[in-house]
Amino acid sequence: MNGLASHSTAAPTLFLRAIGQLGDFVQAGRGCLFTFHRAAPASVWAELPNRDFYLDLDFLDALLRHLVSSGRDIVTIEEALRRSASGNARNYVNFSVDDCYRDTYELVIPLFRRHRVPVTIFLTTGIPDGTLPMWQAGLEQILRDRSSVMLEGAQVDTATYEQKRQLFEALSREWDGPRAGEFYAAFCAVNGADTEALHWQHAMSWEMLERVAGDPYVEIGGHTISHPRISSLADADAFHELEGCRKRIEERLSVPVRHFAFPYGRSGDCGGRDFALARKAGYASAATTTKGLVRKGTDPLRLPRNTLNGQHRSLPLAELHLTGVTGIAAKVLNRV
Repeated sequence: MNGLASHSTAAPTLFLRAIGQLGDFVQAGRGCLFTFHRAAPASVWAELPNRDFYLDLDFLDALLRHLVSSGRDIVTIEEALRRSASGNARNYVNFSVDDCYRDTYELVIPLFRRHRVPVTIFLTTGIPDGTLPMWQAGLEQILRDRSSVMLEGAQVDTATYEQKRQLFEALSREWDGPRAGEFYAAFCAVNGADTEALHWQHAMSWEMLERVAGDPYVEIGGHTISHPRISSLADADAFHELEGCRKRIEERLSVPVRHFAFPYGRSGDCGGRDFALARKAGYASAATTTKGLVRKGTDPLRLPRNTLNGQHRSLPLAELHLTGVTGIAAKVLNRV
């Protein structure tokens, strides 16, 4: 095995699945929406300075096999809404990938195709348009490739993984905010890095999106133009991010865009005004990152999603999401 054995032993998974089956019997028709951003092969994942942002692709493969073998249906958001409205008795799962990095095209979509199950892509249009600085991806790539970098006039060692990870975390905290692109551009200039080349090394292009737009295993939704925290914007600016994203995708790919996911997506990042704006912008649903399950009558403009990240290489933890335990815990701990 590939290291997953230490993270997902059979006994805990079978025990939790038994709990899940009891929950399925008591309360059928539950939907669990998973979300993540990036994926990497296990051989690469361990070397990534920002590895918690990536799912281990081998774990994702194992999770898909587990879901199929345990009788869960993997569906689109469109089908999830239909089931939520009708009270369909079968339990279901959706996977959505936010932003649209190149590895979504090269690794994630092919994996879902192999399993013959759909995946939802929530697209930030500034990525294929080349207008959104992908500063975290670029910074990570520079640190991965170099044994030292220039920072504030001094040479900083980045030869070891731990040095790369610590510097990535420090600069991410320091740059985070509206000036992140400016700080990143200055860093690239000092270090002779090509921001354009770095962007397309990690971005999913419109040409790639065109190739998957008609794929029966790919559903495409909106995720704003520039990935802002919607709750922080004035009404007109927020509406522009929502509607402009939908119109741009429909114009470029000639596919209907009915579903939206809020960037960040926790309770402080989107609220009642923002859900109403999503409806006004032409969306049938809007997804958050508030943990929980979709049930009959769930508001389609406040869909809960359960985030998977690099630390989540555990089938038992996935079962806790599937049974709703993590959603209950999040509410109790006020981590919504």
